[in-house]
Amino acid sequence: MQIFIGNVSPLPESGRPTGMYKQPVSGCIELGLEGFKGDHQADRRVHGGPDKAVHCYPASHYARLAERFPEAASQLVPGSLGENLSSDTLDETRVRVGDIFRLGDALLQVCQPRTPCWKIDERFGAEGIAQFIAEHHLTGWYFRVLKGAIVSIPTPLELHEATTFPTLAEAQLTWHAHRPPAADLLRIAAAPGIAAGWRAKLTARAEWLAQQPPDAPAPPLPAFHVKPDR
Repeated sequence: MQIFIGNVSPLPESGRPTGMYKQPVSGCIELGLEGFKGDHQADRRVHGGPDKAVHCYPASHYARLAERFPEAASQLVPGSLGENLSSDTLDETRVRVGDIFRLGDALLQVCQPRTPCWKIDERFGAEGIAQFIAEHHLTGWYFRVLKGAIVSIPTPLELHEATTFPTLAEAQLTWHAHRPPAADLLRIAAAPGIAAGWRAKLTARAEWLAQQPPDAPAPPLPAFHVKPDR
């Protein structure tokens, strides 16, 4: 398990700030309720905070991204997508919404998937990476920190308490389905520890679907954060 932190830096073309550029940590580091000490986010509206305290990303996804985007292959290495934790053993099919993991003496809970944004494309100089990540659900996930601690490196990330709720992969397939059963959305929303914002979106969508006739068109969900006009 590798740990990464970083400061806010400008993107190469637009100069807009991002916290995606991170460096590996050695020795020990403090983990609090809002993440690792010394880690910074550029836009706190969509990054950081208790429900997005620690971003974990499966290292295995990088090979798939490098194959699809060979022009960026040399840059697609663990830590380059701005994750705090890089896992060699976990992916979205192996963690469930609400699962609690132990990192040394710290406890972390899976609370929502990451929503990629346009800054990923600019960071790697390759158009379409963010959309590919979103469409193939290669997002990684956010942990909430239930118990902070001083974390020594290396320290394994181990399952501490499992739930019976959907895996993150299953939850994303349901969330992005055209007209998922409202009951399936509500089951995800009922998972312990789920991020408040995602729970509200799941519940609102379930309520909307329950009120519509079966043949009513459903509005498309935004798969990723697109670049604002300015």
